[in-house]
Amino acid sequence: MSKFSEYIGSQFGNPRGFVGRICTIIMNVINQAMYKNVVALVKVNAEDNILDVGFGNGYLLQRLYRKQKCHMYGIDISEDMVAAATARNACAAGDGNLYLQEGDCCDLTFEDNFFSAVTSINTIYFWNDTVWGLSEIRRVLKPGATFYNVVYSKEWLDKLSYTKKGFKKFEPEDLIALGNKAGFEDITVKEIVEGRSFVVMYRK
Repeated sequence: MSKFSEYIGSQFGNPRGFVGRICTIIMNVINQAMYKNVVALVKVNAEDNILDVGFGNGYLLQRLYRKQKCHMYGIDISEDMVAAATARNACAAGDGNLYLQEGDCCDLTFEDNFFSAVTSINTIYFWNDTVWGLSEIRRVLKPGATFYNVVYSKEWLDKLSYTKKGFKKFEPEDLIALGNKAGFEDITVKEIVEGRSFVVMYRK
């Protein structure tokens, strides 16, 4: 694995600087099927709270807010992405409905049973402790609410040069087992692109 590929892979996990901004724009383009599926699946009302884990430049938050204005929260490990996502979601911020913070999903600061939905696209590969991260998300979900976890398959990621280091890779059965360990009992999987991507829905 070249140093360049390793550097690009690290940017997908923690976008920063000019290259990080470019990488998030690339992600916005190549992940269109993922965004479309999440926006279609998430059902919330104006009074609800939504959390996006690893929001990047805020593209998914923007699309969700266009569908239904509600209270939009986000947590991302990158300080640069907090600024980028805030700028992109000026409408939600102006409405007083945008709450973004730098942080780690394995150490959520939100109270129990707070969110009506949690979303994440292509972040679980980088969590320090997968089961603990899922446990934290379960804790902050309201009873009956769902975490929509969207990922590329291990088979697909193995084909890419920049995922050789720093990526945890999963098949659906892996994420079901990890969800069970975190306390989720109602877990379903929906394929997005055959052999390439899927969404795991963890319902509390």
